[in-house]
Amino acid sequence: MKKTIYYMFMMLVFTQMQAQKDFQGMAVYESKTQPPKLDGMRGPRDITPEMQKSMEERMKKMLEKTFILNFDKSASIYKEEERLENPGQQGGGMRVMMNSFMGGGGTFYKDVKNKSYTVDKEFMGKEFLVVDSLPKLNWKMESETKQIGGYTCYKATAVKEASKTDFRNFRPKNNDDKKPEEKKEDVKKTSGVTKTNFEDNFEMPKEVTITAWYTPEIPVNQGPENYWGLPGLILEVNDGRTTILCSKIVLNAKEKVEIKPSKRGKVISQKDYDETVIKKMEEFRETNRGRTLSAPPMMGR
Repeated sequence: MKKTIYYMFMMLVFTQMQAQKDFQGMAVYESKTQPPKLDGMRGPRDITPEMQKSMEERMKKMLEKTFILNFDKSASIYKEEERLENPGQQGGGMRVMMNSFMGGGGTFYKDVKNKSYTVDKEFMGKEFLVVDSLPKLNWKMESETKQIGGYTCYKATAVKEASKTDFRNFRPKNNDDKKPEEKKEDVKKTSGVTKTNFEDNFEMPKEVTITAWYTPEIPVNQGPENYWGLPGLILEVNDGRTTILCSKIVLNAKEKVEIKPSKRGKVISQKDYDETVIKKMEEFRETNRGRTLSAPPMMGR
């Protein structure tokens, strides 16, 4: 009798361990970034309010993306959902600049067990494989809760350093805070035929506040992009301008997905990659200095 009980206990333990090993889930996230208002920005005088509104709408659509997160107990891969582009939509300088700052596509692999990540990035025609340690956020657990897709989620907040190579972190410059002499200097610079770089209208904050909503009902230390470190899957995250919201969850599907890092590209640390991007973008800025802010066709998707 004791042997039977022991055998049943061992079988139960083995079954639970196997279930944890085979556990896998998939979450779909909708990412939306609030585009900056172009009102009051320095640019060509022939750009009408209607043109500005059209440009803002196109930028908004450009910043709407869908991502798929496949995860298990220890690792995950996060990748943008592939979609067909409209052949009639043309790219341009603005699109190139934004895609460069956004880091291109790629697969973001997170290994929460070893606290590391690997992401393949394409920047200005070159492929990089960024390998580094996962950023550790000092999450502050809040008491607020809300429902997302039928799951009870808890709020957590953190403050992190803003990435200088992520276009979404850029904020419009507040010219209202400038001194009178600084405003006069701006008038001199923009008198006559107005020529300016689009990025001259923006500035990078030193840090951003992150608000996340996670559910302990899915007890994995995972989330979209490089977010992790909470006792449950992160279903929503917001940094002030970008909101990433989970729209669908599938647990333990019959077909399993291979969760492994990419091996494509030149291996580089995050710091070295950021320095490379900043250097190239400064070169791009100098090359295009003096060119006017383009009309809407430049902002095709």
